[in-house]
Amino acid sequence: MSTLGDSIRISVLDRSRIRAGEDGPQALRDTVRLARELEAYGYHRFWVSEHHSVPGVAGSAPTVLAAAVAAATSRIRVGTGGVMLPNHQPLVVAEQFGVLEALFPGRIDMGLGRSVGFTDGIRRALGRDKRDAGDFAGQLAELLGWFTGEQSAHPQVHARPAEGLRVPPFVLATGEGAAVAAAAGLPLVIGDLRGREKLLAAVERYRELFTPSVWAAEPYVVVSGTVAVAESEEEARRLLVPEAWSLACSRTRGSFPPLASPEEIAALTMTAKERGYFEGGLRGHVHGTEEQVRDALERVVKETGAQELLVTTSTYDRAALLDSYRRLARITGLTGAHA
Repeated sequence: MSTLGDSIRISVLDRSRIRAGEDGPQALRDTVRLARELEAYGYHRFWVSEHHSVPGVAGSAPTVLAAAVAAATSRIRVGTGGVMLPNHQPLVVAEQFGVLEALFPGRIDMGLGRSVGFTDGIRRALGRDKRDAGDFAGQLAELLGWFTGEQSAHPQVHARPAEGLRVPPFVLATGEGAAVAAAAGLPLVIGDLRGREKLLAAVERYRELFTPSVWAAEPYVVVSGTVAVAESEEEARRLLVPEAWSLACSRTRGSFPPLASPEEIAALTMTAKERGYFEGGLRGHVHGTEEQVRDALERVVKETGAQELLVTTSTYDRAALLDSYRRLARITGLTGAHA
């Protein structure tokens, strides 16, 4: 019998979430350990993210963390989901990925986003402002030019060892960014699964506008979203609770805290505003039993025509997190799913 994994690739994005009572170094070590475990299950890629000055997220230097992940694994593709290009000089980004590709040839992905630091203080510390996100297409073209040797802004400068290497680039985008990916002829990573109509419209526009390039001959769509799998639908929903509460805190208190346990969150007395954001954070994600999640993901793939799913799950209980990924591997038919 065919499985979902026969028709598309299944990959994981991990944001190095800090758990209450632990610290950032522990979260980073957990990320590296998770990558080794998911490689054994047969996942296609393992990506890490970029966040600055966020109390509940340890992943601030994605290319450094990607190097640690690649060194600890042997087969799984490793990349970023993503490096926020407006925060950096394209030359430096090219050099970093060039080093990664040189050290781990054929295993590195370059996922790129257009967000800039999300508070004034972070932007000042990075030496950036909101306007830097306005020329993402230009920054992207310069970055790719450092790899092909075709950048023209600095003709006497070369990105070593990036020039001549081929590190697959991906654009992380919403509606407007999808058009940038299409014009550049690059694969598109798009989510989340809760805004299905907006997602479908962006994917359709991407395919309509896609221009073949040296990086991709045809459109390639990666749909990203939160997925939680457990023995029961109720247990799967509990996996979503810690992240939903962190989101509610960020919207009401201005801070995105470490992940608390579902039991601790259940004992809280939330304000009406907090409760609203918390309940909203629980809605729309793919979660449930193995059968429920398999059916839901099959619908996503059928509706979007995606070639790949990039799954992200954050929860307090690390054993439950690993069990969710194990179950997902099993229902999608990945090699090693029964490990």
